[in-house]
Amino acid sequence: MRSIAEIAARLQGYDPQALSADAVNAFLAQLVEPVRDTEEVAVFEALGRVLADDLISPISVPPHDNSAMDGYAFDSSQLRPDAPLALEMVGTALAGKAWQGSAGPGQCVKIMTGAIMPAGLDTVVPQEFATVRAEPFDGAQGGPVEAGASTSTGSVRTVVLIPPNLLQAGDNRRLKGEDLHQGQPALLAGERLLPAAVGLVASLGLKTVKVRRRLRVAYFSTGDEILSLGEAPREGAVYDSNRYTVFGLLTRLGCEVIDMGVVRDEPALLEAAFAQAAQRADAIITSGGVSVGEADYTRAMMKKLGDVAFWRIAMRPGRPMAVGRIGDAVLFGLPGNPVAVMVTFLAFVRPALLRMMGANAANPPLLKARSMEAMRKKPGRTEYQRGIVTRTQDGSLAVRTTGNQGSGVLSSMVQANGLVVLHHGQASVAAGDEVDVMMFEGVI
Repeated sequence: MRSIAEIAARLQGYDPQALSADAVNAFLAQLVEPVRDTEEVAVFEALGRVLADDLISPISVPPHDNSAMDGYAFDSSQLRPDAPLALEMVGTALAGKAWQGSAGPGQCVKIMTGAIMPAGLDTVVPQEFATVRAEPFDGAQGGPVEAGASTSTGSVRTVVLIPPNLLQAGDNRRLKGEDLHQGQPALLAGERLLPAAVGLVASLGLKTVKVRRRLRVAYFSTGDEILSLGEAPREGAVYDSNRYTVFGLLTRLGCEVIDMGVVRDEPALLEAAFAQAAQRADAIITSGGVSVGEADYTRAMMKKLGDVAFWRIAMRPGRPMAVGRIGDAVLFGLPGNPVAVMVTFLAFVRPALLRMMGANAANPPLLKARSMEAMRKKPGRTEYQRGIVTRTQDGSLAVRTTGNQGSGVLSSMVQANGLVVLHHGQASVAAGDEVDVMMFEGVI
């Protein structure tokens, strides 16, 4: 486990008083380590968890060649480019069981979606593209007769006509193992089990799956000016919103959240809170008390109890941040303003926590959108502006800001559906310029 000083020494141009957003993420990638404990959970309980080992498929999916459509299965070697194909229907293959008959040249089988392809047949014509008609047929001439189709003059048979130049060999057939092959990895270790992955696990017939244990994160707000819900308003005080937004962010991420409430600016209370959090959690998140000159004890207590660095990040909003370790727990000391808390969480803490969960972490994807307005910016810092992204008539994305970008305007985070990311070296943006956007869906 490397110390803060050792990690800092490895980073080129490390300056705790003017750290770029990219440098913060590079630092955190070296600071955090994934939890090692694992457990088996039922598939219904696996949503959001991180796969501990490669998941090897015990079966092939699908387990047999089957039809992708309702239609008629036949041998494609009979297709001719210049003439329709007439085939006698000799039976029906239903999903869930193998058809027991056989089909030879000039014959086809009516087939339902998902039904096993009969032996010797490799292509399906969808029923809406086929013409079906009954034709008189003298059973004495040989060949199968459709059951129950007798007439006074003999019998009738069902004939399916397939137009020319409609199909190629193998059309509308799903091959055995087309999705997954038996004995091959279906999911790799580090995969976060989102709804599609949970469904894939179930498709293998597995009742349980091995995952990393949930990450335990302790969180508390600091400051004498913070009111808990239910307290009477008082002059100079504000109700604590940060606990609830951080609780939501951590819960959405799949963490086990340890809510430690509001801790007053008293050394004994702060020391006890940090000590308890370090014993109970893998990570500690606080808000408030990390700026230079704060009239409280949070910063001093962090330094006393752990190996902690205090940064001034070249960003807006959210300039001050503390990071390090207290005991074995990783510490994230976030600024106090509500929007700054959420932005620093999304930009830095969330990717770090994903790594601690054992996930194959990646920074949030950035989408391109046209700015609907000018945005003033100086190179030398990264700015995260709250944006409202819409789709234009031509299908491209456009974005406008929510207006007031103050770090205390929490309502703007409700109005926004993403953050406009103006990068460190980027200058002012003109209306019509393309910008990067980090979307909120699935995160906030």
